[in-house]
Amino acid sequence: MIVKKLKEFLDKNGIEYVTITHSKAFTAQKVAASAHIPGKELAKTVIIKIDGKMAMAVLPASYRVNFDLLQEALGAEKVELAQEKDFKDIFPNCETGAMPPFGNLWNMGIFVAESISENEEISFNAGSHTELIRMKFSDYKRLTNPVIIKYSFH
Repeated sequence: MIVKKLKEFLDKNGIEYVTITHSKAFTAQKVAASAHIPGKELAKTVIIKIDGKMAMAVLPASYRVNFDLLQEALGAEKVELAQEKDFKDIFPNCETGAMPPFGNLWNMGIFVAESISENEEISFNAGSHTELIRMKFSDYKRLTNPVIIKYSFH
């Protein structure tokens, strides 16, 4: 089921979106395949630490984070992948690894890879390993006000 907090936020802001149910999948690439969505249009959420502070990196399912490039772009001393134990309690109503890319709902910064911002629409996990939301990228950008930078590679 869609995370209630996210659904209320989208509905309150009058956002048009579609919910897509798919067979259970745990990796972004398998989710994309299961839902018949190109990997470049499926936004995966990677929880990172920037100088010790939690944030979200949002990038296409078929891409990877270049931590050196991200660190340089942010002018940070250290950017690293957060461990599950560091963030599982932040998202109590989400299955681990299925957090939607709305860091603003959890007081986290959002860093969107330039590579996903080129899509007209994006899909992303809605808090579970069996449900996605698809919406216009322009609406996502307006609602989250992310920092868009180049830090991913295929």
